[in-house]
Amino acid sequence: MTRRVPYLNSRLQGLGTTVFATMSALAEETGAVNLGQGYPDYDGPPAVLEAARTAIAAGYNQYPPGRGVPTLRQAIADHQQRFYGLTYDPDREVLVTAGATEALAASILSLCEVGDEILAFEPYYDGYPALAAMAGAIPRFVPLRPPRWDFDPDELARSVTPRTRLILVNTPHNPTGKVFDQDELSAIAALCIEHGLIAVTDEVYEHLVFDGVHRPLASFEGMRDRTVTISSAAKTFSVTGWKIGWACASASLLEAVLTAKQFLTYAGGTPFQHAIAVGLGMGTEATEPVRDDLRSRRDQLCEGLERLGFEVAKPASGYFALSEVCEPWSDATQFCAEAPRRWGVVAIPAGVFFTHQDLGARLIRWAFCKRASTLQEALRRLAPLAEMT
Repeated sequence: MTRRVPYLNSRLQGLGTTVFATMSALAEETGAVNLGQGYPDYDGPPAVLEAARTAIAAGYNQYPPGRGVPTLRQAIADHQQRFYGLTYDPDREVLVTAGATEALAASILSLCEVGDEILAFEPYYDGYPALAAMAGAIPRFVPLRPPRWDFDPDELARSVTPRTRLILVNTPHNPTGKVFDQDELSAIAALCIEHGLIAVTDEVYEHLVFDGVHRPLASFEGMRDRTVTISSAAKTFSVTGWKIGWACASASLLEAVLTAKQFLTYAGGTPFQHAIAVGLGMGTEATEPVRDDLRSRRDQLCEGLERLGFEVAKPASGYFALSEVCEPWSDATQFCAEAPRRWGVVAIPAGVFFTHQDLGARLIRWAFCKRASTLQEALRRLAPLAEMT
């Protein structure tokens, strides 16, 4: 164990979470508008919030079952059937977790052994390399290339080795906002089947798609029983602090995930689980207003940044927009370091989402999951940049 801790420390140093903490602390210190971290500064659907209060008042405040409260597991199974035509047994094939990150952690810890390889795409959610490190697995990243953030199927195929155990697919994608299309997902499915790979899919932005259509990889032929599908209430209902996520998979895969998950948190968030069951039961009545509001916030921020001289890639989904750093800067890290004190705005240098940070050296990630007034104030503070470009 004493040898393992330095190993983990060396693998985890320099990851994006450290940058987020530093930038958020800088935002608090300087009073800057925080467009760095991806959490809304407003509440979710009133009916879902009221359901949590009702559950607390009804006494749902103790440990839930380890797999999650039955009403939520049923609601998740119904959700998968209603939106995607996927059938899961709520008692054997649905697992409630402490957010999507725990579901990812339990999947990787249970399905990978030391030295196994994980295929993923970059840029990536910063938790992926950290979770691989904790499992002793080796991540191998295939680049998504701007401006469409496409990948080369041949390059993906060449990245498979005899040690490849699983492929991690994030769609809708963080931080680019890309929604993988039918052909891309078909290529991934074919590769999994050819090489006997397990797929773990991170679909937390599934209901925040502004352009295009989200298709779960599990819905492709031959993929249902080799895919662990992961999602979360955090983004769908703007309740990131509730930490209610889930995984759906075949009984044999899910049993493995549960084996690891039970020693992470065991279970939690009992009243919130009941509330999310209500939210999922509302269907598009709850999800579409959140999506439509975010679409307008996306447009507000992207168009505002473009007026200031930034070249912005308008995302098709999610919470974030990527832009090129504006003149006279050539390095996004330098710009983001200066922005809180010079203009009172925090953003994240996107290099932290790449294995080789130089690939994202000119990219800035901006969060638009904020009130219109928050974004308006951020753009007002950045206005002097228009005279510098």
